[in-house]
Amino acid sequence: MALEPQIAAEAGDHDGIQVPGAGGFDPTPAAAGGSPTATDAAHAAPVTPSATAATTAAATPSATDPAKPTATGSSPAGSAKASSGASAGATAKASASTTASARAGGPAPATAASGTAAQYAQQVVDLVNAQRAQNGCGPLTAEPRLATAAQGHSEDMAARNYFDHASPEGYHADHRIEATGYRWSAWGENIARGQQDPAAVMDAWMNSPGHRANILNCSFKQIGVGVKTGSGGPWWTQVFASPS
Repeated sequence: MALEPQIAAEAGDHDGIQVPGAGGFDPTPAAAGGSPTATDAAHAAPVTPSATAATTAAATPSATDPAKPTATGSSPAGSAKASSGASAGATAKASASTTASARAGGPAPATAASGTAAQYAQQVVDLVNAQRAQNGCGPLTAEPRLATAAQGHSEDMAARNYFDHASPEGYHADHRIEATGYRWSAWGENIARGQQDPAAVMDAWMNSPGHRANILNCSFKQIGVGVKTGSGGPWWTQVFASPS
């Protein structure tokens, strides 16, 4: 059965949650601590308080808010979603690492992309930087830890048959990034499923305001891309970040 095209996007800072490229904040911050809840398929990753705050320990999941604003619409092919967040320190939610897997009961550690998937990942990085050059942003540097976070999420979506920024446990990109040892000041994530090559997935992302906003966010400095090929896919993940 063909996938129904869908897109969703979120961004965030200390003022609350925002749809990237659309404006409009939800002033209610995500709750700190407690057990994670899986988000609705039409929602993307929320922002949580800093893990450096006294009330929040690193790698502690945050409850998601089911009423956060979300941009939805149609994609040229396959499915796509985007999310981003910002914080003075790093926060934690989901993981492709052994440590976070033990805490969250989540996926096994990611394996490095190889063969066609690795070639596709590099092509996506190149296409992103070409778009940024055309729009006045500096190039992003490929960062191995961000690639690990991205690859882990693509593999997990394929293995557990879901399509969302949140894992089935409710964890999001900020924790996947943290689990690799990367400390961020801002992050973003684009995901997609079903587009058959890098050109197709980039076309889908660039024609969505939220995904385009992440790709052309000049404050991001580094990128990791994960691609999982196979029946029902490919599954694509872009992780953007600026180090703290």
